[in-house]
Amino acid sequence: MAGLSDEKIKKLKIKANEIRQSIIEMLFEAKSGHTAGALGMADIFTLFYFHILKHDPKNPDLEDRDKVVLSNGHICPVLYAVMAHSGYFDIEELKTLRKFGSRLQGHPHREFLKYVDTSSGPLGSGLSQAIGMALADKMDEKDGDRFIYCFISDGELDEGNSWEAIMYAGKKKLQNLITIIDRNNIQIDGNTEKVMPLEPLKDKWASFNWNTIEVSGHDFKSFNEAVEEAKKAKDRPTVIIAHTIPGKGVKEFERDYKWHGMPPNKEQAEMALNELKSL
Repeated sequence: MAGLSDEKIKKLKIKANEIRQSIIEMLFEAKSGHTAGALGMADIFTLFYFHILKHDPKNPDLEDRDKVVLSNGHICPVLYAVMAHSGYFDIEELKTLRKFGSRLQGHPHREFLKYVDTSSGPLGSGLSQAIGMALADKMDEKDGDRFIYCFISDGELDEGNSWEAIMYAGKKKLQNLITIIDRNNIQIDGNTEKVMPLEPLKDKWASFNWNTIEVSGHDFKSFNEAVEEAKKAKDRPTVIIAHTIPGKGVKEFERDYKWHGMPPNKEQAEMALNELKSL
């Protein structure tokens, strides 16, 4: 994975803006879905699918490709958008989100969309799925060939099974596992620190034998460097705590937990798209 030039960062920012516009269009068309987290993670997913990941949209079954596990499956509009924009399927299909018979379900579903590595829905389950993949590669002595990237939300760390998985991965020293936490500080009922305090989050993961990194989820260069650092870790998995702004790109939506699970109406969608197109 190469470093990022200023020109490449500029292109990634433009692409992330296009991804956000697609997210708004999808959610408005669906009349349901999750806005804040999808917009907040657009920069990170753009960086992954257009720079970091070892993958090939023209050959999705590429041997030794990196794997992506989206544990917080409700933010799947951002996953679908980057997949479409990178060439896995036609961008027009994004407008079928959550519609009857669509491949683009409200949570990723492997049986409907073969290009995703896992089905998700119950929060707290994705990390265990990713651990299984990482452990299998380690047992097959292929843990140096690819990485398993697991995306999780901060809110799902309320789930006890998340911490069982964290303990287990640390014990097994899964150096091929890199977990990214969307630390946007909101969940459906409000601020995470009011619902169930998580801090000191970095110290908690470190105590379970994880390499821990904190970084902005909107700084392409710094986040890319964080992943490069994570890939060099030996004998332990890495967690990247990515500080993001929920609803990023649309001022009315930013940092407001009410947008966690609410789609925009016609007026809000038009306002959001106009704002994004002006950036």
